[in-house]
Amino acid sequence: MLRAVWNGVVIAEAEADAVLSVDGAVYFPPESVDHTYLRESRTQTTDPVKGLAAHFDVVVEGEVSRNAAWTYAAPHAAAEEIAGYFAFGKGVAIGEAE
Repeated sequence: MLRAVWNGVVIAEAEADAVLSVDGAVYFPPESVDHTYLRESRTQTTDPVKGLAAHFDVVVEGEVSRNAAWTYAAPHAAAEEIAGYFAFGKGVAIGEAE
């Protein structure tokens, strides 16, 4: 079981075989993410292989990690397997559940 944890709270949790690793980032299936901790951001970025990413702030108990989560709703064909999956950065720890 893999978890994404920030500020002591589990943001996402999924079986290891359900997550995808692309370009060094771990992508969690959308149903494994606790969306109550995500707040939509205005930030969008473009990756030449993956396409347009929408970013989200991670918010836990009033603390905010800006743009710490992102997803590709409609990635380019080369990355279609990550459509709708979420990746995390900016201090969100990814690791095995204890």
